[in-house]
Amino acid sequence: MSNEMIIKENGGYLAAAINLADLFSEEMDGLTPTFDRIKIPAGGGISYEVPGDDPSNPDSVKEFKAVILYHHPIHSYYKEKFTGGNNPPDCGSMDGKIGVVAETGECKNCGSCPYAKFGSGDNGGMACKQKRRVYILREGEILPVILTVPTGSLKEFTKYVTRLLQKGKKTNSVVTKFTLKKVQNSTGITFSQVVCSVDRTLSPDEQQNINAMSEQVKSFAGHVAITDAE
Repeated sequence: MSNEMIIKENGGYLAAAINLADLFSEEMDGLTPTFDRIKIPAGGGISYEVPGDDPSNPDSVKEFKAVILYHHPIHSYYKEKFTGGNNPPDCGSMDGKIGVVAETGECKNCGSCPYAKFGSGDNGGMACKQKRRVYILREGEILPVILTVPTGSLKEFTKYVTRLLQKGKKTNSVVTKFTLKKVQNSTGITFSQVVCSVDRTLSPDEQQNINAMSEQVKSFAGHVAITDAE
């Protein structure tokens, strides 16, 4: 039975039972894992750019729903300003604790790094950008996509995670609705802020499958490179 047939027959998030490790070992041998990205607009826009059927023409949506399989901090420092492309950072961290200098392979402590201090970057911010990479699974799909929560949305995302924990839930136990709101920081710069809310709780069968998939994503998440497109 094909993956497509499994999705159509089961519906919901039951298709997550597919073993990603087996799928990757068959099709990705020798290749670096990569995933589609959901992009956040600049300048306070309130519509996400999400992957659609045509890779060259992503869909624009004001909201979408998905399960958060796994999330972790990423830090990235670039000597030069972003000019487009998918270049790796000059120094990057996949856990928010240890940064690796791309040119030399040297490991640095993020906590004591001068680029991780306020005032080291533009407008009094940090030169090293602190974000959170979120692996999410949309209904009817078998592979996760990545949403990178930017610095200006980390506080709201933290509040959402905390609210779930206060109710004894994890982020992978519910379907999350993602929207955007237009906000302005203390220096007058307008940007788009990620807003999360609970759509529904997963069924027991869905939860069992999602738990297995979350563990699989966690096992390979550290091997997915950071790029300046995030």
